[in-house]
Amino acid sequence: MVDVAKDGRAHIESLRDGRSVYINGETVSDVTTHPAFKNSIRSSAHLYDLQADPVHTEALTFESPGNGKRVSLAWQLPKSYEEMKVRRKGLEQLARSHVGFMGRSPDHVASAISGQYMGLDVFRRHGERYARNMANYYEYARDNDLFLTYVIINPQGDRTKSPEDQKEPDLIMRVVDEDSEGLTVRGAKMLGTSSIMANEIFVAHLQPVAPGHEKYAVSFAIPMNTDGLKVLSRKSFEHSAVSEFDNPLSSKFDENDAIVYFDDVKVPWERVFVNQDVDMCRAQFHDTPGHIYQNYQAQIRYAVKLKFLAGVARRLAEEIGTIKIPPVQAVLGKLASEASTIQGMVYAMEAAGELQGDYFLPNRQMLYATQVYAQEIYPGFVNSIRELSGGALIMTPSSSADYANQDIADILEKVQSSPTGSSLERVKFLKLAWDAIGSEFASRHTQYEMFYCGAQFVTRGHAFRTFDWDDAGDLVDSVLHGYSLKPASTHSVAAE
Repeated sequence: MVDVAKDGRAHIESLRDGRSVYINGETVSDVTTHPAFKNSIRSSAHLYDLQADPVHTEALTFESPGNGKRVSLAWQLPKSYEEMKVRRKGLEQLARSHVGFMGRSPDHVASAISGQYMGLDVFRRHGERYARNMANYYEYARDNDLFLTYVIINPQGDRTKSPEDQKEPDLIMRVVDEDSEGLTVRGAKMLGTSSIMANEIFVAHLQPVAPGHEKYAVSFAIPMNTDGLKVLSRKSFEHSAVSEFDNPLSSKFDENDAIVYFDDVKVPWERVFVNQDVDMCRAQFHDTPGHIYQNYQAQIRYAVKLKFLAGVARRLAEEIGTIKIPPVQAVLGKLASEASTIQGMVYAMEAAGELQGDYFLPNRQMLYATQVYAQEIYPGFVNSIRELSGGALIMTPSSSADYANQDIADILEKVQSSPTGSSLERVKFLKLAWDAIGSEFASRHTQYEMFYCGAQFVTRGHAFRTFDWDDAGDLVDSVLHGYSLKPASTHSVAAE
């Protein structure tokens, strides 16, 4: 029997902890059984079951040095290029289980915390106690293979005003008190994706905090059932799903996003990583490998998602009989190229990576270049598939219940005829395609892929700061230094 830190059943049970979750004006007594969340929670639990399966354990886990139990490779700290590749292959396998549609699966924030742990010296600049807190927390989360979510951006409010000048004084989370036991915080953070199915929440500031706003510049982690922590879920696409046949993705992979409100939440000192220090809020992501590792994981997941969508695109062309038309093949070739480019850039991050201190890090320049490209292509990628589909995705049956009426089923057999299989198989696939690119769930994913790592000016800023401008400038100089203001005749063949 494999000794894993936890399996799917243990994860589901861990969520029955009295957390405060609200949806549709009601308090949710048990998120694991509520129709808005139960299937997605089982999908997250499935990831732990995969790790516990002896067939996959070696590829998906490693032995924690803390307690000897097998935990997700997301917690591993690669010390070589080969170790990084093994870790990536494990995360790819996890992403394949949800075809890339769980952007905040357990391996995401685990990667962020692991990267920050690699930079403990940065925390020591802030204070030895905070470095010790981060080290202890990483080890605790790793040894228990916790599912962590995070909230690292502020509610939008009025972007023309400072945090203190917002119309509502408790809009943005800030420190309102501190004593010998810890900090007390009040206000909201976003986006709380997967918070409903996570064990704990990591709180920080990815956006810069200006000097003078120190009470907002904190970072900590607490359990989801902490007193005063309130999770306000958006609409559940899972709850709106008719059936798995009709909504095969949204019925089980809707992570849910949420506003997380801290209603005078007490944070123990041992769980505080940054305390009212504006520069340290920036440094914990960008001076440690934290930001690199969390986004490296995101691009591994994204590459799997694009490959899945490329498969949907080709299957659509086969299903409607357009696969041999040259313009259709050209569109498919473009999609294949874009999907391959993302995958190749992930490999480039690794191949161009380097050992810094004890740990092997993906290449920052390649990572941020990938983010910029990934944000730009996703809407067009989806739209190209919609153009390939024509009216096919619009004329599907209202629901799987239509097949229970034999008269309707007989008509569907005729009007949903397929060149590749049965009419039922055609409808099944078209329902999947619509859920991936046309449904409300799909629309959320387009928005997510465009903004999960920040607005485009943010990611382009990262690319600007990490590009090797010195080497680019040297190339320019190498040409400029090769000639000067001389008569052209001195360089002519005739003169020689």
